[in-house]
Amino acid sequence: MAAPDSYTVPSVFYVAGVIIAFFSSLLILGKRRKTGADYVLAVWFVIIGIHLIFFVLFFSERYIQFPHVLGLEVPFPLIHGPMLYLYILYLTGHRPGKKTWLFHLAPVLVIYLIFWKFFILSPGEKLRVYQQGGGICRSTGIYLKILIILSGVLYVTLSIVAVRKHKAVISGLYPDRKKITIDWIYHLITGIAVIWVAVAIKNDFLIFSLVVVFILSAAYFGISRAGILDGPAAVVLSDVKEVAVNAALPEVSRYEKTFAGEETVREIYHQLSLIMNEEKLYKDPELNLNAVAKRIGVHPNTLSQTINFIENKNFYDYINRQRTEEFKRMVLLQENGKFTILSLAFESGFNSKTSFNRNFKKYMNCSPREFLKSQAIKIDE
Repeated sequence: MAAPDSYTVPSVFYVAGVIIAFFSSLLILGKRRKTGADYVLAVWFVIIGIHLIFFVLFFSERYIQFPHVLGLEVPFPLIHGPMLYLYILYLTGHRPGKKTWLFHLAPVLVIYLIFWKFFILSPGEKLRVYQQGGGICRSTGIYLKILIILSGVLYVTLSIVAVRKHKAVISGLYPDRKKITIDWIYHLITGIAVIWVAVAIKNDFLIFSLVVVFILSAAYFGISRAGILDGPAAVVLSDVKEVAVNAALPEVSRYEKTFAGEETVREIYHQLSLIMNEEKLYKDPELNLNAVAKRIGVHPNTLSQTINFIENKNFYDYINRQRTEEFKRMVLLQENGKFTILSLAFESGFNSKTSFNRNFKKYMNCSPREFLKSQAIKIDE
């Protein structure tokens, strides 16, 4: 990769992109409640920041002062597609395992292995190869460019398919929340797609100028519109899971052949009430039926049957009622007056502002703000 010619674009523009990328990552990691999607996005912002640092070094021709890092930037374009796709998977309810991560990042590892002989060269030899464009840079250059373009097309396509599947699952459910999250995802996909068009044009300055615009837009839209700092990044995801599981519960009961018995059910419910009161399991935003059933030592179907029999509710309705009551208890405590409504909602176990408002109104027949006003409680939004 030869050093680019001098252009009028000030390097401070790229430095600003680096700073915002790292700062955005720190903001996300500073959230009280983080999801897998948050960690992926934070790491991705760091990777973008590092990639921009490499470009600044070449733009300013200061790479001469850091010959030991030459070559490390070569596979970076192959990281952004997988990071986009994996982030979307997390955001839409999937949890990619280690094998999935390894599969999608394998090309990056392969490139590093191919460049191994270059990495062990002396600093002087590295500079000579870079400046003359010879050796491994010449032999792999054309293939690497093709691979980068193919990677862009592939992961933009995979990302769009993943979003469409997500939309099909949540079609008609909570349209406002769906629009926020879908808009956020499409902003990311569109931004990456535009960058890859620039990659195909082979204009480094256009590419990295678009990268800076992308990180600025991602930081602004993600924080001000999608609310990636207000709660878990998957604004819709948790609620979709809730709806999906709730919808599946009748299917589970359909296969149950026998009723556990009223005495057994009441004993299970007693145990459930005890652990909820003592351990407050509902404060875990990722809590699910299987986890609670395992904690009590019963089959998930039996626990679902118990809650339905005693409360005439499904599992998530029961848990969200517990969270609502916890919020009411916390908001009445004088020492909690310094906290915001949303922070107390998260502390109660809710994982998005929309989920909190919807469930609170469902059980209390009024909004949280109306409830606070009726109790003469003053607290910030």
